[in-house]
Amino acid sequence: MKGYLLLIIIVTLSLKMFAQGDLLVTPKRVVFEGNNQKAELDLMNTGSDTANYSISFRNYNMTEQGKLALIEKPDSTQMFAEPYLRIFPRQVTLAPGEGQVIMLQCRRTANMIAGEYRSHLWFRDEKNYEPRGKEKSSLDTNQMSVSVIAIYGITIPIIIRVGNVGVSATLNDLKLETKEDTIHYLKLTINRKGNISINGKLKVEYIPSKGKPYQVAAMNVGIYTNLNKRDISIKLNKSNGQDLKSGKLKVRYSSPDDAKYVVFAEGELDLVK
Repeated sequence: MKGYLLLIIIVTLSLKMFAQGDLLVTPKRVVFEGNNQKAELDLMNTGSDTANYSISFRNYNMTEQGKLALIEKPDSTQMFAEPYLRIFPRQVTLAPGEGQVIMLQCRRTANMIAGEYRSHLWFRDEKNYEPRGKEKSSLDTNQMSVSVIAIYGITIPIIIRVGNVGVSATLNDLKLETKEDTIHYLKLTINRKGNISINGKLKVEYIPSKGKPYQVAAMNVGIYTNLNKRDISIKLNKSNGQDLKSGKLKVRYSSPDDAKYVVFAEGELDLVK
């Protein structure tokens, strides 16, 4: 008897303006602070076909390399936002070029302890994922048929902050690594201390022995509350014919572009010829 093995691939993204497949979602994250109780999310179908999407919650931990790992068995120390959130609607159908506003409501309770509660909204494309070729009868019935199907989705963090909260950051273990004699990577560790997550932009500036400084790298970096540190490896862009073998690198971790400018942490690395 012929058997079918279905492999499902789930994709999650973390971009400034989220787009996966034909779905565009803004904003990239939602933070409920103070007395803020409501938020709106904008969905847009950028494709050429009508699409159906379901909206639900998922909970993740972050690894020290910045990847998200689905929490299968939560423990008592984890604080999830899901019990305090309401979404409407949870299912949307969007024609090509059509948009939809999703309403998100936060309901705090009196017994919530101070700190940060986090869950992720999961936008799942509800296509027909029937394996192709299932209707074919000419296959050898003694063989196993394997169908690989990609189920695309987007997750965005929803954060609730309660009571007295704070966070700080430091940089250490800065090290320049060179591959193939020409490709440079800066490795470093960002340390987080406090009862909330931190999210910002990491910028690297090259200060040559002679000449003007210029930026050689930038990336967005977030550290969730399940982590005390993140290990970073960032590729440096050479410019002006510089070989990055003298002078120094100045690293600054600061607030994201859409927030009031605050420097969280700074560090420098001297380069030796």
